[in-house]
Amino acid sequence: MAQFANIIVDISQEKLDKTFQYRVPPRLEKRLEIGMQVYIPFGNRRLTGYVIELTDTAEYDIAKLKEIQGIVSESIPIESHLIALAGWMRQNYGGTMNQALKTVIPVKEKKKVQEHKRVRLAMHPVEAKSELAELIRKHSTARARLLEELLKEQELEWEVITGKLGVSGSVIRAMEELGIVRVVAETKYRNPIKNLKQKGYDITLNEEQQQAVDAVLADYDAGVCGTYLVKGVTGSGKTEVYMELIAHVVAQKRQAIVLIPEIALTYQTVMRFYNRFGDRVSILNSRMSAGERYDQFLRAKNGETDIVIGPRSALFAPFPDLGLIIIDEEHETSYKSETVPRYHARETAIERAKMAEASVVLGSATPSVDSFYKAKSGEYRLLELKQRVREKPLPACEVVDLREELKRGNRSILSDRLTELMEDRLAKGQQIMLFINRRGLSGFVSCRACGHVIKCPHCDVSLSQHSGAKMICHYCGYEQPEPAVCPSCGSKHISGFRAGTQKIELVVRQRFPQARVLRMDTDTTRNKEGHEQILSAFANQEADILIGTQMIVKGHDFPQVTLVGVLAADLSLHVSDYRASERTFQLLTQAAGRAGRGQLPGAVVIQTYDPGHYSIENAKMQDYESFYCQEMEYRSILCYPPVWNMLSVLCASKTEEEVSQGAKRLAEQMEEYIDLHPKGKMYLFGPTDAAVAKVNDVYRKVIYIKAKDYQTLVEAKDGAERFVRGNGDYKDIAIQFDFNPVGGF
Repeated sequence: MAQFANIIVDISQEKLDKTFQYRVPPRLEKRLEIGMQVYIPFGNRRLTGYVIELTDTAEYDIAKLKEIQGIVSESIPIESHLIALAGWMRQNYGGTMNQALKTVIPVKEKKKVQEHKRVRLAMHPVEAKSELAELIRKHSTARARLLEELLKEQELEWEVITGKLGVSGSVIRAMEELGIVRVVAETKYRNPIKNLKQKGYDITLNEEQQQAVDAVLADYDAGVCGTYLVKGVTGSGKTEVYMELIAHVVAQKRQAIVLIPEIALTYQTVMRFYNRFGDRVSILNSRMSAGERYDQFLRAKNGETDIVIGPRSALFAPFPDLGLIIIDEEHETSYKSETVPRYHARETAIERAKMAEASVVLGSATPSVDSFYKAKSGEYRLLELKQRVREKPLPACEVVDLREELKRGNRSILSDRLTELMEDRLAKGQQIMLFINRRGLSGFVSCRACGHVIKCPHCDVSLSQHSGAKMICHYCGYEQPEPAVCPSCGSKHISGFRAGTQKIELVVRQRFPQARVLRMDTDTTRNKEGHEQILSAFANQEADILIGTQMIVKGHDFPQVTLVGVLAADLSLHVSDYRASERTFQLLTQAAGRAGRGQLPGAVVIQTYDPGHYSIENAKMQDYESFYCQEMEYRSILCYPPVWNMLSVLCASKTEEEVSQGAKRLAEQMEEYIDLHPKGKMYLFGPTDAAVAKVNDVYRKVIYIKAKDYQTLVEAKDGAERFVRGNGDYKDIAIQFDFNPVGGF
């Protein structure tokens, strides 16, 4: 047994980002394992830490080594292979090893396992009848009642005995000790998909789908585990390809992880997989109870499930023999973590797959420019599905210029053309989806007289108008009543730009009072099963119109939807983000893909103030290749990813002067590193204010570095970490790193 343990202390500070060695006491030698969380003495405190290594080699004087005090009983041990992945994440994305370790634990704490108990007769019926007579003679009525019932049934549920028969648990245990009965217990998992009914699976792949499956499996069976990009138009049957690949992997007693971008996708995705694979399918997401999450974690760890479906964190499901990772809608920004370490699920999945000798399949109708670039360069293998299943045509798409609508006097959210088509679909009993990529009643409230905008006193952002005459900051949660007059000039002409989902719902209900309307956004899906309830109601045709934000346009399949309206298509186009055109194109293409997925043809109306923009023109034509070529010209000229790589360094402090000086010194230090490289290979910009310069009274500055080579940026990050760690001036300045940022700080 190992005598010493190398431990990462559970404190996320750069100065403590190393292992500390402790002695393993004899009482823990047989129990301690790599990945366990333990209690340790640290200075004058008792802290917790994670065991990274067990060894017989002392790195310091044994007399000076302190002893581990105990194992944290309620913690979840980290699987040893995930510790290596955490190390890779810490190296490639920054932060501390402790932060990386906590990230790879998909479930944070143990929960009491539920048991299903049954009570059986443990003696021969002849002996039992004799025992029953004796119990009756002694007036042991509870025992006699149980034994009499067991002579009839042989086995009874624990709940039936303690409930219907009124026999206590202590009586059952006493009879078990006497050998009269035997208690049989089995683990009863809390099942988040318990209400699903398996309908079976009888889909035959078309030629394109089969070719994609054959390409991946030919490599897989030959021991070649690569990364594949399945680029398939909306409705081309990518999910069927995934399931065929999973069936092959599962048949070889290996497991698969399916990542989906949003919890809203879980319902339909799980139904499809459940119909084929039954209860060997499991899900992991944040809306499940802690008990449900823990039980699914155990099922995966114990090999009692083959497939885990979920958003980003499901990537760390503790499968013993992972064979395949699928990332559906791989272009989605939700695959990028917004907390340290700011990892991307795509790159992290590829690294985990290398460690497990597994394959990775990325799928999208509108692949990220980054992934398509890697497929074009041969780093990924490109597989294309160019036809919809059963050769259904893509929907007819129209673009409406809202500037022309205004000239004609139409100031409604709904254009004349969209209104006309909605009337037609409602008359025919068909369904409609209306999409806008923002939530709440408005983005901000401003005075029409003086231009004053109501802002959060703690953050450099406007407050958002919500129902109930409330205004809320979406960064720190600050709340205040909506003002009746301008606090700056006293004018009564103060109001919000009402273009959110709630306002659209109001307009639609007024214009089409006969229509049944559902709204799906962050506010209507707060409760645990909010997504499933809304999607299920719409799928069952309990509503005619579904209004929603991005979550309604991604991956859902509603055969009766024949019209999709995209309201204010360019809201996402003119934000301060170099990926704005890409995101707009993807959103519009995904939205258009929701129409005409059944027997009836579909139509799409895109409303915009900028109809000539290449992202909107190409979305109308569903022409990804043309969009990609134009977008890559822009990225190449400005040295943006994927042609170049980018590192964002965030400096944050409660003192504006301190963060300004700290960011300036760090930028100068990094400039010295850049000077060592050939001219034109690296560029540094900043420091400058972050997109939101102050959040919750914390001031934020950002430094940007661009480089052709990704590893060069990793080395720049390492140098910055060393500089900060060795400089006492940074004790009150938080530093974060983000590689190829998605959305920025």
